[in-house]
Amino acid sequence: MSEACRDGIQAINEKAYGEIAAPRLAVRGVSIGYGGPPVVRGLDLEVPNGALTAIVGPNGCGKSTLLKAMARVLPVTRGEVLLEGRPVHRRPTREVATRMALLPQGPVAPEGLRVRELVAQGRFPHQTLLRQWSREDASAVATAMKAADVDVFADRPVASLSGGQRQRCWIAMVLAQNTPILLLDEPTTFLDLRIQVEIMGLLTRISREEGRTLVVVLHELNVAAAFADRMVMMKDGAIHAEGPPSEVFTERNLAEVFSLAARVLTDPESGRPVCVPLLPGVPSLRAAAE
Repeated sequence: MSEACRDGIQAINEKAYGEIAAPRLAVRGVSIGYGGPPVVRGLDLEVPNGALTAIVGPNGCGKSTLLKAMARVLPVTRGEVLLEGRPVHRRPTREVATRMALLPQGPVAPEGLRVRELVAQGRFPHQTLLRQWSREDASAVATAMKAADVDVFADRPVASLSGGQRQRCWIAMVLAQNTPILLLDEPTTFLDLRIQVEIMGLLTRISREEGRTLVVVLHELNVAAAFADRMVMMKDGAIHAEGPPSEVFTERNLAEVFSLAARVLTDPESGRPVCVPLLPGVPSLRAAAE
């Protein structure tokens, strides 16, 4: 590829999603609390552009708190969150919402709301008194519904859908917001494993094909290891380990962070690490063979 061609592609990406050389999202020395001791303490993190970063850790370690602060929903007591090089908490809400979308944990749609109406809410940050609903908005909603595979449900009430279908509708809503950064808080919780895999496959495709930056808080460790480009493992409000899943998802880290005795194997087809818990009092096949 010629240098001129590379420069042209970079210019297109920068126009769509902003400067891509530096991290679009970074956390510098951030502490977050709720009036008592900090839940997140002096945390530093650079989120890689155009990749899916999974944040994992035990309950209460500060995963969701960190995500909410990154999204400007929670204030920080120390440090700063940088969105495209500028402190996110000093930027106007609408401006942030055109650059970064948040899907909180367990969202609930108003009763009677139809799928198309829910997805259309993702376009609100782009509208003003002078710019009302447009063809661009309609196109973004249609594209998002198709990408999330919910276009066939467009005129159905959200409440009439299954849990996995509803979650796809919420993902379509944040896609319609058309931001370069997506933050999702446990989007696969309480869903069957097959649906978890489908949703994570959708998010992975969005990141790789569209170049969007995704940060996803996940509860299921094996799902996180299977789909993440980068894994951040938290413990007690701090980062215990971060990097590719092959480096973070280790037996030692699982023991230190989750107090979990497990074997971590490598899937021969994908090359991804897989956790197999060791049951107390039950000898492993290796021990039985010996």
